[in-house]
Amino acid sequence: MTTAAPQGPLRLRIGVDSGGTFTDICMFDETSGDIVVWKVSSTPGDPSLGIARGVEQGLAEVTRLRGQAVEVVYFGHGTTVATNALIVGRGSATGMITTAGFRDVLELRRQTRDALYDLQTEKPTVLVSRDRRLEVDERVGFDGGVLAPLDEQGVRQAARRLRDAGAGSVAICFLFSYLAPEHELLARRIVLEELPGAFVSVSHEVAPEMREYERFSTTVVNAYLGPLVKNYLQGLRPRLQALGITAPVQLTQSNGGIISSAAAQAFPARTVLSGPAAGVTGALAIGQLAGYRDIITFDMGGTSTDVSLINGGRPQVSTEAVIHGYPLKLPMLDIHTVGAGGGSIAHIDAGGLLKVGPRSAGADPGPICYGRGNTEATVTDANVVLQVLNPTHLLNGRLPIDRRRSVEAITRLGLELGLDVMQTAQGIISIVVANMAKAIRVISVERGYDPRHFVMFGFGGAGPIHASRLARALDMPKVVIPKFPGIMCALGLLLTDLKSSFSSALLRPLDSEAAGAIRHGYALLEDRADAWFSEEHIGLERRQLARALDLRYAGQGHELTVACPAGMIDERALETLRHGFEQAHRQAYGYVADDEPVQITALRLEAVGIVAKAGFPRSDPAQHPAADAVMGRRAVWIPEAGGFTDCPVYDRARLGFGHRFTGPAIVDQMDSTTLVLPGQTATVDSYLNLVIEA
Repeated sequence: MTTAAPQGPLRLRIGVDSGGTFTDICMFDETSGDIVVWKVSSTPGDPSLGIARGVEQGLAEVTRLRGQAVEVVYFGHGTTVATNALIVGRGSATGMITTAGFRDVLELRRQTRDALYDLQTEKPTVLVSRDRRLEVDERVGFDGGVLAPLDEQGVRQAARRLRDAGAGSVAICFLFSYLAPEHELLARRIVLEELPGAFVSVSHEVAPEMREYERFSTTVVNAYLGPLVKNYLQGLRPRLQALGITAPVQLTQSNGGIISSAAAQAFPARTVLSGPAAGVTGALAIGQLAGYRDIITFDMGGTSTDVSLINGGRPQVSTEAVIHGYPLKLPMLDIHTVGAGGGSIAHIDAGGLLKVGPRSAGADPGPICYGRGNTEATVTDANVVLQVLNPTHLLNGRLPIDRRRSVEAITRLGLELGLDVMQTAQGIISIVVANMAKAIRVISVERGYDPRHFVMFGFGGAGPIHASRLARALDMPKVVIPKFPGIMCALGLLLTDLKSSFSSALLRPLDSEAAGAIRHGYALLEDRADAWFSEEHIGLERRQLARALDLRYAGQGHELTVACPAGMIDERALETLRHGFEQAHRQAYGYVADDEPVQITALRLEAVGIVAKAGFPRSDPAQHPAADAVMGRRAVWIPEAGGFTDCPVYDRARLGFGHRFTGPAIVDQMDSTTLVLPGQTATVDSYLNLVIEA
């Protein structure tokens, strides 16, 4: 009996995360629910080339496996283009027009010093040189009243000077413009008349909140990144069209939601944590399915490690962050990044001590074992020497590995330290684990959370290799490795909704008379949200709104964001807000000042458009023993077991629900490798997560 071939093309939803070392592709079949993953080396010179290459290969793999044509109905993208531009300083030549007397706000910064006792600390380069920071006469007061009109001719002259200086983008930052934006709007119109085609950012649209330094910095970063991100996204479009992909490109933003390509081009500063935010979103979705609400995410890739905390099913969100030295006053997931990845380079410092990172070999040339010309040992080379990683190939054989080169390089490093090759390789791993443990303490212990009460989600290409040791270093009892850890950020793109954040300043006491001002403020924000919903074609049944306020004790220098109860803002709601603030203050600072007045500084509204997402059905119990998933054995250097240890190597694809085995063991799959240490037990749950416990 023969079965008729399926009719019509497969409907695929694709998520692509373009990282510094690898580009990850995740493809979800809407009809069958199957997921196919793919991974290729990134192309840092032109990331769109690596994306197109990876998507083309991934689609070919789906066609080969299914024997059907495919139709891409959704394309989600996480990118490091904006982040990398900030790191290496390759944004647009940017100019700035500001209120007379305030051109040096960017240079003066804040009184706080990053390194209190370091007299030679170098501050990040100001993105707009002083000769391109121009002043014009205008002034809005702290109450929104106009104290001096805008000098329109002065704006025109400033725009011409910037045009002659070669500025391709302009940031317009006036004092208190978030209360009265008319001057900035008029200045933008004049600038565009003098510089047709220039990328212009105005501060009241980018960051409509108090604190001029942070607002000016965010607006300048947005302008600095604008032309680059715009050119990149417009260049990606024809590459995808050449593959037959006509679905619009949606990008992850730093708050974990997705926005359209047009919105990302207008506000590129929102995408600086694009890839890492998608990973947190993916871990949140999978964690909720598996019953975990308190999670610390550990995302280790080729270039860096990103960690974040999810408490009670809610990721921690910050309204302000410093990204590579530049303050950004934007809603974003509270993600802490350190330069610790598979490509992080090991070196000996001036004091003769072994250090790892933050320099990385990246995708090109990559670790020594890739054979592409690098001569400096990396974390990946150390794992190859220890044979935790496959010493002959990765990516199911598509990436040959030369262990001999890694051994030679780490031997040379060891001679300088007086250590043998295995001690040196293990030393590299111990140092990078210590660096990552410190990063997790930043987002847990330093925020008032005990990491021992959380489950670690290990993902990224290098996360599962180190998660077991990292969890032991932090006394965390459980590690969860998702089914597709190496492409988690790409998968997260298929698990998130459209999202946009709106805010407005409101500086007043949280007292019985505040209800009316809060209601009025939210009404204005909801009008902006409705306009955004309409622009994104989101139906009424798919709209969600969440309100929050920034609160502080009067006189405090920092605020805490507190969720605002739904419904009418009345005396009861105000009391709920006061109680929520006190809880947040006790969590962050350890005390509550009962007699101190509480002050509102800003209103926030998060608008969410619900979209179709990839699903994860439960698996049936495995019908064969776990031993059948063993595809071989490998001698792995495990100091906890006394040196080289004969370890079974499990094929992740053959592990099923209910399988259980003890360490030491290796679990191998196309996109990552997992190490299970002696004394640990690994169990596969019904969602095919690998759960490792001490």
